[in-house]
Amino acid sequence: MYINRHIEGVLTGENYLRGAMAVTGSRQTGKSTVVEHIFAGKGLEVAVLDDMEIRALAKTNPKIFLSKFGTPLFIDEAQYAPELFPYLKIHIDRTKEKGAYYLSGSQRFNMMKNLSESMAGRVGIFELMGLSMREVKNDSFNEPFAPTAEYESKRAPKEWKYPDLWHFIHRGAFPELHSEPGIDWNSFYSSYVSTYIERDVRQIENIGDEVKYYQFMQVVAANSGNLFNVDSIARDIGVSRTVCERWLSVLRASNLIYLLPPYHGNIAKRAIKTPKVYFLDTGLMAFLTRWHTAEQIETGAMAGAFFETFVFSEILKSFCNAGIDPKNYLYFYRDKDANEIDFIINCNGKLHPIEVKKKSNPNAGDIKAFRLIGNDSTYERGEGAVICTNDRLLPLTEQDCIMPFWYI
Repeated sequence: MYINRHIEGVLTGENYLRGAMAVTGSRQTGKSTVVEHIFAGKGLEVAVLDDMEIRALAKTNPKIFLSKFGTPLFIDEAQYAPELFPYLKIHIDRTKEKGAYYLSGSQRFNMMKNLSESMAGRVGIFELMGLSMREVKNDSFNEPFAPTAEYESKRAPKEWKYPDLWHFIHRGAFPELHSEPGIDWNSFYSSYVSTYIERDVRQIENIGDEVKYYQFMQVVAANSGNLFNVDSIARDIGVSRTVCERWLSVLRASNLIYLLPPYHGNIAKRAIKTPKVYFLDTGLMAFLTRWHTAEQIETGAMAGAFFETFVFSEILKSFCNAGIDPKNYLYFYRDKDANEIDFIINCNGKLHPIEVKKKSNPNAGDIKAFRLIGNDSTYERGEGAVICTNDRLLPLTEQDCIMPFWYI
């Protein structure tokens, strides 16, 4: 069963369309499925570079490779043959054709680097994450999240029952787990991690000790939502700081984690400069940290971390699915006096603070750090929210509200 993806409109929309369109994302987020669904019955040609014979031709003789295909051409796992990109550029410059090439890749940084060097201005690059709450509910609303009255007036969300939240957090957002609900959760993630380490990781880095790398993944997953302390993690698994930093780059290149930067502005003189790390799929996070059921997650010691990770990933998806790069919009704040704001969205010249609470009855004390936003002389302090498990949208202060998680 195909689940409609919001990024479909971005990949075919006139406002975004370039000569080439690249879709990045971690393994099994549905990159190939989305492109092939968009062009079903429309003469899309497909070249899969997982096939070593096809990959060898693309790398050794890209001109002949491309002569075998027409357009539109979908090149799956295009990062394996960056030798193709100059020839794609030549075709696009000569024909001015829009949507001539669709590219996919599960190694975002490698592909972006090669594309930016070879095809600057000719390729649109978009990230496809796992299924969002909106997509699971077949909700067509596709605007980036902001805790504003304008956003709330447009949003008519489909409500989620509280147990469904924890089922989704545990199940994770990989499309196959939702289109085929009978798939065994443990078997899926066990196979996913094995394939990821054996195939994807080896393409990026010679990690050497696969057991240590798996332990590294477990420790990072256990720290989702926390400051990324390289030295502490290196000590925990018994590797050097250099190795730990390299392995972190591998996780980022694989689109499995996101490093959320701290906000830098006039309020940030005492701010901590270390980023926070978030796993991008809560199901994979649960597998790695050995929380085997939704009930265990809901009542366990990591419930708050799982809920915050879930909220962050949904906010991130709302930007990516709308075709917007989140890196210039999303931040957090923490200072040396222990003041903390979980997320800050920089939107339309205003800073919008967000606190995340698993509880259903937040109060004004939960947002006392929001006052710091008012000290920034570059941007105004915008509306804020506490995203929680309450089932109603309620005012909390003159500028801030209590927001159910399904409003994201």
